[in-house]
Amino acid sequence: MTIVLRSQVLPLTATPHSSEPVRQRGYLLTEQVNPNSQNLDQLTALELVDLFNQEDQCLIEAIAAAREPLAAAVEQTAQALRQGGRLFYLGAGTSGRLGVLDAAECPPTFCTPPQMVQGILAGGEAALVKSSEALEDRAEDGAGAIADHQISSLDVVVGITAGGTTPFVHGALQAAQKRGATTVFIACVPADQVAISVDIDIRLLVGPEILAGSTRLKAGSVTKLALNIISTGAMVQLGKVYGNRMVDVSVTNSKLEDRAVRIICDLTELTRAEAAELLDKSDRKVKLALLMHWTGLSAQQGQALLDAHQGHLRQAVRHHTAPSPKF
Repeated sequence: MTIVLRSQVLPLTATPHSSEPVRQRGYLLTEQVNPNSQNLDQLTALELVDLFNQEDQCLIEAIAAAREPLAAAVEQTAQALRQGGRLFYLGAGTSGRLGVLDAAECPPTFCTPPQMVQGILAGGEAALVKSSEALEDRAEDGAGAIADHQISSLDVVVGITAGGTTPFVHGALQAAQKRGATTVFIACVPADQVAISVDIDIRLLVGPEILAGSTRLKAGSVTKLALNIISTGAMVQLGKVYGNRMVDVSVTNSKLEDRAVRIICDLTELTRAEAAELLDKSDRKVKLALLMHWTGLSAQQGQALLDAHQGHLRQAVRHHTAPSPKF
């Protein structure tokens, strides 16, 4: 028996406990055996640490090799968010959890509304803490998630699947394409093993895992690096950053309040007391506090100027006749 998956023809076998055929996946890069870890069960703890460190060197190389599609994903995401669209990460198991993790970090880091960047995990919230890997085989659930979130042509949908074959992800991407969304595919297998038609195809080739098939290891780590780049890069282009400072940080606890005060101090040379007072006057908005200090505008005037420049602090300062900021 055979089944066609995109352009791939995969042999099928039946499991002992089911009449349903199972795809042979041993050809996938993520399923192959790593020759460098054949004696994994005989290593000392220190040797094991050294092996992990050695194998993880390829993560940076994989990101470098995917630099162009990653840059395209950053630009497309920023454009979509600028026009009122949303970014969705979608996956199952480790891949889906990584998407949820990155999405959850955007509101506190960049003061984004929760709906702007969202993670969709096969199995929902329960699958965050309890393995629900069987649910990844349901392509219809992926398509249903796209419908439930009312994906439109304004949105970007990033499908994440280390081995590249997860039906939940493929079903979601196909449904998203039909709705006109920008589709991005992230996998750790080459295109000649799993082919797909999407707007942006990102392959992060880190080779076989130290523990054969355990894609929570190198594949998971390199995926997190890629998501870091996509979300942070898009937020930089949206003006959420000034220099390398998170000037849109959401000041919701003592740690973040300290960070906000230090950012203001560093960029203005105010004392901590003066910076804290300015932060209060700006409704605890670092970006607005800086603009008020550099331009002499009131909070209301400063916010209007920021709004006129789509939240870009540097652009707002440049278009106001005032002393130049520190950098």
